[in-house]
Amino acid sequence: MWVCLHEQTHRIQFTAVPWLRQHLEDEIGAFIEATDLDPEVLAERVKSAVTAVRGAVLDRGPNATSIVEALQTPAQRQVLDRLQALMTLLEGHADQVMDAVGPKVVPTVTEIRSRFDSRRGGGSPIDRFVRRLLGLDLKLLQYRQGGAFVRAVVAEAGVDAFNLVWQSPETLPTRAELVDPGAWMQRVLGSRPSLSA
Repeated sequence: MWVCLHEQTHRIQFTAVPWLRQHLEDEIGAFIEATDLDPEVLAERVKSAVTAVRGAVLDRGPNATSIVEALQTPAQRQVLDRLQALMTLLEGHADQVMDAVGPKVVPTVTEIRSRFDSRRGGGSPIDRFVRRLLGLDLKLLQYRQGGAFVRAVVAEAGVDAFNLVWQSPETLPTRAELVDPGAWMQRVLGSRPSLSA
C-alpha cells in the first residue's frame, strides 16, 4: 500500500500538471539529440570513462565519478542536470506526500519509512562503492534531496507557495536550488527566507 501510494502520487503529478509529460519527453529528446554516435567520439568518451573509473576506485569519496557521468558529453550533462533536478523534485514530492498522507492510509508508515531508509543507504562498503560507481545511488540522493527541498519550502512558505513549482518549466528548481531552497524561493517567490535546510 505504501509503495502504491508513492506511485499514485507520480500518476497525479503527471495528470494534474498538463505540461509536465511533454516537458519530460522534450528533455529526454534533447538528451538523445546531444548524443554523438561518431565511433571516434565514442572511443574518446570510453577512454575518459576508464580514466574517471580509475580515479573513482582510488578516490572512493563523495567526488568519485560514476561511469554514467564519465560517458556524457558536456551538452548531455547540461540536459541531464535538468532531468535530474526534475526527477529529484518528483521523487521528493512523492516521498513527502506519502509521509504526510501515509499514516491516515497506512498506520505503520513510520516503521516502513524507517526500514526503507535504512535499506536505501545500507549494504557493505563494496556494495555502496559499486552503486556509486554505476550511478545507482543517484536515486537514493533524489529521495533525500527532493524531500528536504519540499519540506523546507512548505515549512517556510506553505503548500500554496510550493505548488508554484508546477506552474511552468521555468518555476522548476535547478539542481543547485534543490540543495538551497532559499535560492528557489528568492527566484520564484521573490523572497529569500532564512532556512535551516
